[in-house]
Amino acid sequence: MAKNKEIVIRPPAGEIEFNIKEVWEYKDLLRELVMKNFRLIYKQTVLGPIWLIFNPIITSVVFTFVFGNFAGLETDGLPHFLFYMSGNTLWNFFANCINTNANTFRANAGVYGKVYFPRLTIPISHIISGFINFLMQFVSLLVFFFIYKFTGTELHIAPRMLLLPVIMLHTILLALAVGLVLSCLTYKYRDFVFIINLGMQLWMYITPVVYSMSNTGGWMHKVLLLNPMTPIVHNFRYALLGRGGCMIGSWAISIAFTAVALIIGIIAFNRSARNFVDTV
Repeated sequence: MAKNKEIVIRPPAGEIEFNIKEVWEYKDLLRELVMKNFRLIYKQTVLGPIWLIFNPIITSVVFTFVFGNFAGLETDGLPHFLFYMSGNTLWNFFANCINTNANTFRANAGVYGKVYFPRLTIPISHIISGFINFLMQFVSLLVFFFIYKFTGTELHIAPRMLLLPVIMLHTILLALAVGLVLSCLTYKYRDFVFIINLGMQLWMYITPVVYSMSNTGGWMHKVLLLNPMTPIVHNFRYALLGRGGCMIGSWAISIAFTAVALIIGIIAFNRSARNFVDTV
């Protein structure tokens, strides 16, 4: 005779609890949430996910004209378009993950208040959706990589490219950490929704997305190194395109910052998940 299975729903045992096993048990829900994200974004569009490819291409063309041809910024000897597209591809993934996760509680208050499931499932689903989008844009970036390679630009496939998965994992964890912290602010103070939109734009311009670190010097260079995204974007370009060298020291500091931010984000998220329904 089969025994009845008893399921006990309880609050997190500790504020730093990050129960991946429980999230995995809800993998079917996670898959449905990812599919829902795509349906919401591309519903009633003609081109659908093709817009994902057009977005960094069009933006890179504009940046090539404004920052490359007009402003004359150096790009470490790389073609302007390829330089800007590599930065745009990674930054778009990072910014989109933060923007979607920052509104987690407000956008899903109805669901959170009616049924139990691991609260981290929704932020993780946004990260997965963003990563799928990134992979599509990354494939288009590789297409241009080989176009430039076979038309005379000095680009090589080298062991340094093995750094790319590590860099992406770091980007994912940093985006998750920042998104969790911001989600705890936006459900209490709606003003943060507008501040985040402005802040992400400003953050991009203090990150070497549209310029190379070789264009900076003195105090400005030191200030930029305090930005945890600076070594990520710089090392992403180095791993893929082989220019600029690897910023090891700054990257180590960024990894340490990410670890601390992730711990703070999990603590803040677990605290907020207990009583946010009374606030939203």
